[in-house]
Amino acid sequence: MGILQTKASLYRFTALDYLAVATYLGFTLYFTFAGGTVQRLMLQLFPDPATASYAVNAIFYAGVGIFAVASARRVAGRDLKILGTRPWFTLGMIPLAIVVMLILTAILVAAFGTAQSSENQLGIQGLLQHVPAWLMVPLLVILGPFVEEYLFRHLLIGKLSQHVNIWICCVISMVVFASIHVIGREGLVLSALAPYLGMATVLVAVYVWTGKNLMFSYFVHAAKNLMAVVLIYAVPPELLPN
Repeated sequence: MGILQTKASLYRFTALDYLAVATYLGFTLYFTFAGGTVQRLMLQLFPDPATASYAVNAIFYAGVGIFAVASARRVAGRDLKILGTRPWFTLGMIPLAIVVMLILTAILVAAFGTAQSSENQLGIQGLLQHVPAWLMVPLLVILGPFVEEYLFRHLLIGKLSQHVNIWICCVISMVVFASIHVIGREGLVLSALAPYLGMATVLVAVYVWTGKNLMFSYFVHAAKNLMAVVLIYAVPPELLPN
């Protein structure tokens, strides 16, 4: 009985969850409608536009990350212990999940037509061309994936499924995750949405398949981002999309 109660408490919404979501939405809305003001402020502190943009993203994810880490620390600790009981399985399944993600993404891109880079993707590529790796890796590989897995998997599936059918939660997670990375000046264009839908589908699948293991989906997400960072740094800037 004690075990069941403990497990149930890990998937109960808390004040920290609401603070994390409110901070995420608040930052998103503020940067969407007053992003120019923030950018000008950062340019006063950091004359280089790329550094200023990096600072904005760092503040965004650090602000949400404080609440995410505080809220999910018990779940993260439990999930790490579970993965530690089968390390070879974990190490083997992470690259396999990324391969599946790449294949599924290629299929979706082919189905939706010519691939189109989203505003979010182009912005990241621009940062990677001007900001050193030792600054980008902590943001894109460590902090960013944890915040997103906490929000889009742990909250929208792990906790929301205590009140809503889990398959509905999975669909919500995929759609919201993909949309939040694409919506911008270009709107919800399917050709830009496809890569994120492929990524979201695999992340949702591994999260549910491993028994709602937040850290496993985080490791897959982080590994995929690390691969993208390495590839972008390795490719000459003139070969990247404009």
